[in-house]
Amino acid sequence: MTERFARRRSLSDRLADRSFRLLTLAAALFFVVLLGAIVWKVLAGARLAFDRFGFGFVTSRAWDPVTNHFGALDFVFGTVYTTALAILLAAPVSIAIALFLTKIAPRWLATVAATLVEMLAAIPSVVLGLWGILVLGPFLADHLDPFLRRTLGFLPFFRGDVPSAGTGLLTAVIVLAIMATPIIASVSRELFLTVPHELEDGAYALGLTRWEVIRGVVIPATRSGLVAAVILGVGRALGEAIAVTQVIGGQTGIHLSLFGAGDTLASRIAAQYQGAASRIHVSSLVYLAAVLLVITVFANLIAQLIVRRFEFQRTGAD
Repeated sequence: MTERFARRRSLSDRLADRSFRLLTLAAALFFVVLLGAIVWKVLAGARLAFDRFGFGFVTSRAWDPVTNHFGALDFVFGTVYTTALAILLAAPVSIAIALFLTKIAPRWLATVAATLVEMLAAIPSVVLGLWGILVLGPFLADHLDPFLRRTLGFLPFFRGDVPSAGTGLLTAVIVLAIMATPIIASVSRELFLTVPHELEDGAYALGLTRWEVIRGVVIPATRSGLVAAVILGVGRALGEAIAVTQVIGGQTGIHLSLFGAGDTLASRIAAQYQGAASRIHVSSLVYLAAVLLVITVFANLIAQLIVRRFEFQRTGAD
């Protein structure tokens, strides 16, 4: 009887293993096919604009629906510029939040604060956009923008007239930083919790201060994961459309001044796709989506290279 049970269990285990393997393979193939279908649809939708403008579309600054002349350079600049500044703001703040929650704050405070940070990620982007219009924009226009112009006006980032409505690149950068912060902070917090306590205890036993332990033990042990967390924040900022559309001003132009209005790839698509008046206009908007897709893929490839380099330095293995 024992042998019969063993044979039955062995057969059921083999069937379960094969079924699980087929199920996971099917899931992986499904998402590969889905990604391929999305890419194909975007490229097919952009074909008309690509046939007319070619690769010069990316370097052209024209955007005139009346004469059907379109280009993506202003929006590429706005996307890269706002995303880069938002991540420069969000990354150190997010990592500092994660360090505070895992290494400094008492447990009761860390639990409450971590929940609040994660709840921030659940706020719809349209609500953050409205907050940017109603609260952040007026505050910037009345207080922060004039202060920055007076004190840092010698820098190209803070030159020009202060917008009366508070909309512009600076508002968009702050909103994007707020949206990226909970993602980076949550992932960083989980990474810091994985650092073995033996390493930290050994460092403290050698006489290191808390800052020296964080700088010499915690950060090096998690830096590849931190890079990945930051890249997740980059992806969040690159693809945001609704909140940015509400606060960025919706104007073309390439300038460094954060007081001026601008636009991004995702924002322009969200603002004009429904009201596009011609096929070439629609195709040009889809072409913008293709450019955004390429930028996103390029950013992820760079992230993978950085993560692999850090992982190699830490483990010494490919």
